[in-house]
Amino acid sequence: MPPETTPNRSRRSESSRRAILDATYGLVLEKGYAKLTIEAIAARAGVGKQTIYRWWPSKGAVMFDSFLDVADDRSGEDVALPDTGDIAADLKAVLRATVDEYNDAAYSARLRALNAELLTDPKLSAELFERMLAPGLAAYLTRLEAARSAGEIAADADLETAIEVLLSPIHYRWQLGTGPLTHAFTDSIVDLVLTGLRPPRPRD
Repeated sequence: MPPETTPNRSRRSESSRRAILDATYGLVLEKGYAKLTIEAIAARAGVGKQTIYRWWPSKGAVMFDSFLDVADDRSGEDVALPDTGDIAADLKAVLRATVDEYNDAAYSARLRALNAELLTDPKLSAELFERMLAPGLAAYLTRLEAARSAGEIAADADLETAIEVLLSPIHYRWQLGTGPLTHAFTDSIVDLVLTGLRPPRPRD
């Protein structure tokens, strides 16, 4: 007789988790976040609602993990900006990649769905900041501090505010549709911010 085997619960759980995240992704793209329900996710994933609620407290929480999954699980580990020795070139490369993501229809749809949930769920908003935004902001700060040490940025520059000025116009334009998100646009933001951060020129 063949040896008895014990069901691999971890493999089965991961399979269900994967199905739930994929179902959430597909439903948001097809129907929009407003029409997303736990019932619809469960039906698409082929699991019971209790399976979803065992891991997530709300559809917003499922959407959050689904977004992280599509973003290659960017939980903040090993986040770093390039450092070629040219702060302008490095910032432009990163912000160009950022608007490329915003211009991707699938990524944008998921991000809009997540933003809708964040407006009414402070706990989820705090988790988003801790797991995604804070590590990214820290990476920007580390790169700007290196540029300051190299003399590319003034010693007394307010780096935290500079980061907000770099990133906010992109999100504003994406959210409100005030203009196209192009590489030229992000390059202009970098040039403008760095103009204010450069060390003063020595007087003749």
